Amino acid sequence: MYICLCNAVTDHDIRRAAAEGVRSFDELQARTGCSDCCGCCEAEARATLESALAQVAFPLPLVAA
Repeated sequence: MYICLCNAVTDHDIRRAAAEGVRSFDELQARTGCSDCCGCCEAEARATLESALAQVAFPLPLVAA
């Protein structure tokens, strides 16, 4: 489904960006251009990113013993 029509960004694009390391909406905008034009999609893009981040497994840092 298209989230940002102005820049042709889909929900799949947002989920892929999250899986590849995007952790904030500002990063998402920089990587995809999402919500850079009219801004009508911002709420849906943020919700999609938050949903995607909730499903991403964050690696735990290694601690020296």
